Amino acid sequence: MNIAGLLIGVILSVVFVFSGTASASGSPSNNAILVIQGQVLDSAGNPVSDAHVQPFRDGHPVKFEGDGSGHKKVFTGRNGLFMLEIPSSAEALKEAKWTAKVTCPSFRPSQIIPLNLHEQDIENGAQRFLGSFTVTLQRYQGAAFWIALVVFTLVYVLIAFEVMHRTLAAFLGATLILLITHTLGTFDDAYKILTYEQALLKIDWNVVFLLMGMMIIVGVLKISGVFQWLAYKSFQLAGGRIYLLSAILCVVTAIASAFLDNVTTMLLLTPVTLEIALVLKVSPFVFLMPEIVASNFGGTATLIGDPPNIMVGSYAGLTFNDFVVNLTPVVIVIMVLQILYNKFLYGKEYSRARVEDVPNMMAFLKEKYPITDSRVLVVGGTVLAGVVLLFILHGFFHMEVSVAALFGAALIVLLNKADVIEVLEKEIEWPSLVFFIMLFIVVGGAEQTGILQAVADWILNVSQGNLVIAILIILWVAGIASAIVDNIPFTATMLPIAAFLTKTIPGAESGVLWWALALGACFGGNGTIIGASANVVTTGIAERAGHKISFYDYFKQAGPITIVSLILSSAYLLLFY
Repeated sequence: MNIAGLLIGVILSVVFVFSGTASASGSPSNNAILVIQGQVLDSAGNPVSDAHVQPFRDGHPVKFEGDGSGHKKVFTGRNGLFMLEIPSSAEALKEAKWTAKVTCPSFRPSQIIPLNLHEQDIENGAQRFLGSFTVTLQRYQGAAFWIALVVFTLVYVLIAFEVMHRTLAAFLGATLILLITHTLGTFDDAYKILTYEQALLKIDWNVVFLLMGMMIIVGVLKISGVFQWLAYKSFQLAGGRIYLLSAILCVVTAIASAFLDNVTTMLLLTPVTLEIALVLKVSPFVFLMPEIVASNFGGTATLIGDPPNIMVGSYAGLTFNDFVVNLTPVVIVIMVLQILYNKFLYGKEYSRARVEDVPNMMAFLKEKYPITDSRVLVVGGTVLAGVVLLFILHGFFHMEVSVAALFGAALIVLLNKADVIEVLEKEIEWPSLVFFIMLFIVVGGAEQTGILQAVADWILNVSQGNLVIAILIILWVAGIASAIVDNIPFTATMLPIAAFLTKTIPGAESGVLWWALALGACFGGNGTIIGASANVVTTGIAERAGHKISFYDYFKQAGPITIVSLILSSAYLLLFY
């Protein structure tokens, strides 16, 4: 027992001595700490995230304990900021030559950056030294740039020519970008396009959740039959006068599109319009074409009316009221012009249409399209009004509009005792939401590798920093491009470009370039049959009912008013901004 006790005592003494010696020897040698901090920016002044900051001591990379590689990798955050701490002795810190180097995929490595240390007050018994710097990295067009460009272009081509469903095209593009990044990019940073973590940050969840919430609200509200009833009331107000009926339908469509969304509006009104055209014995496109155009015009007036506006508002931090104040005036003027244009274009068809027995026609429509559930209408209408009120006040509450939409969706399902599983399965257009998510990732890859910055630089060079030229370029490029391809992917592409130009061009801080983008994307979407989602949905329903319109016939009817709307928008922006 005595021997055992003696051995235990010796062991404990040795442990105590050695531990005390390590602490004592470590304490005086690491009596100071070097803090290196700063920010990494790109050539446009935007913060660069995930840039690797490597400090050097007398030309040798600093090694840190606790890292299997012997090096602690320090990366910048979303705001481009970084900070690292290096414990050492005050003498060693003062005597050493400290430098740093910054690297990031798709950027040229920085030069060696000398650090000038500034001695600060003692903190917690340790002398602090501070070395700080801000560095600007220049982009270069390496493998990641060209791969992202090919994928981006391929996705656009697949969408524009309808080779496959647009959701699948975006899905393939997004996953290909991620796959290349995490396979080839693991061995060589030159192939890093967009990491999984970066991809999640590129997705604008405010847009996704806003659309989801509004889909649920409209899905429950339509049970009441209110939208079809509005079409019947339009016929009743027109009293059998066809041109007046067309004008009323356009106004109803525009207003509904402003406060719901134009795709949903056309989904609900198209079947009723087909029924009315059949009874009047005229081509349904006499009514459908003006309604399509009106839905895109009306949707332009508010934040929630058209997907491009939702994207612009979310990206730029614009409120519901901002859209109403800045875009509604030009929308009202163009709506008046459109109604006059309808008379010019379809005047002969209007005159040929006959309603021989107006009372019987009204009775037929009243019987076929009644209010089917008044309780759902009252409750749902109240909830929708509350949601719109929150949209108007969301800037005051510092609340994203998606919060209001999601709360309204939950409330309308609860109060109407709707089957939530059925609503989620049937009323939410999941392919559209997945399309948005994947599209954000594809565009994020183009942004991360510098493709969008190259486009922005081109616009800046062409405009030579002139605001008027920049407004016209963005408006007309957006208008023409949105007529060629769906305006949703184009808008997603232009958002970072408009943001860069807004910060760069004098006078653009008024937000005029955002309005140019919104007007160009929404109005330009009228130009062709594939220009906007509402166009595709409406013509698709008509085709299934046996009424097909060709790409050329659509353009012949909608093209002129689209050009007029862009000319009017140009004058409006230049005159008032």
